[in-house]
Amino acid sequence: MTAQLTRTITVHRLGAHIGARIDGVQLSGDLPADTVAEIRAALLAHKVVFFSGQQHLDDAGQLAFARLLGQPTLAHPTVKGQDHAQVLAIDSEYGKANSWHTDVTFVDRVPAISILRAIELPPYGGSTVWANTVQAYADLPEALRALVDRLWAVHTNLYDYAGHVDSTRIGGIDVKEQSYRDEFRSHVFETEHPLVRVHPETGERALLLGHFVKRIVGVTPAESQAIFALLQQRVTRLENTVRWQWSDGDIAIWDNRATQHYGVADYDDQRRRLHRVTIAGDVPVSVDGVASTPVTGDAAHFSAL
Repeated sequence: MTAQLTRTITVHRLGAHIGARIDGVQLSGDLPADTVAEIRAALLAHKVVFFSGQQHLDDAGQLAFARLLGQPTLAHPTVKGQDHAQVLAIDSEYGKANSWHTDVTFVDRVPAISILRAIELPPYGGSTVWANTVQAYADLPEALRALVDRLWAVHTNLYDYAGHVDSTRIGGIDVKEQSYRDEFRSHVFETEHPLVRVHPETGERALLLGHFVKRIVGVTPAESQAIFALLQQRVTRLENTVRWQWSDGDIAIWDNRATQHYGVADYDDQRRRLHRVTIAGDVPVSVDGVASTPVTGDAAHFSAL
């Protein structure tokens, strides 16, 4: 399916439930308001959108474009940015984010949008997969939706996804990985979020899970693990995902309030580096209007509300 937005911009749907490629636009900080509105509408509809041929962008250009979508946050609540304090390097030398997650859910003010730009790519592998957490909720049986609407979970950054797989290799974690892991966990954050949040722009209900979940409130550890596994399996069903094989000049933009993603670590010891800018979001709200609550840590330095 191809939707014509303007005389030059087209949106090519990539799957029934998630993903679209947008052609006919050169991203910059000078895009007209109607073009930005069209991009945002496509993002809300398809959850993740992809642009190719954007080699002209550097960090400053990526930031300038990002500001058209909202206020950029700091690079990360604990990890320092690059030359620009709002740009985070996703760099395989420091670990691989090969676990399903929504960005930065361990703070109360979960980012709204993430913008990822290819910098250095391996000769093979290294794709990223996104899943639609709105569709996953909608596909739940009515009885299960009634249960999860009332559940809450504690999210924490003590789960270090960057070292999750690499720490098992022969020889253990190298110095760069250990340094990154220590920085990632240098300040502890824990936040209690509803398992189901209401999207502030679309009004859709989405599952709020991912690997930063520490436990589900009010149940035993075994029950918590079982509920988490059941729901995560729903999120990551192949029919609910889209996979993007990166090329030079590619940009991916996703709605962090309605997706999870996974960086596929199938490129051996080749270098993979991408730069991410995130747009400030709000505090998630449950289906009955209750906002998420920080348990440990203050993220005010990361993102203003």
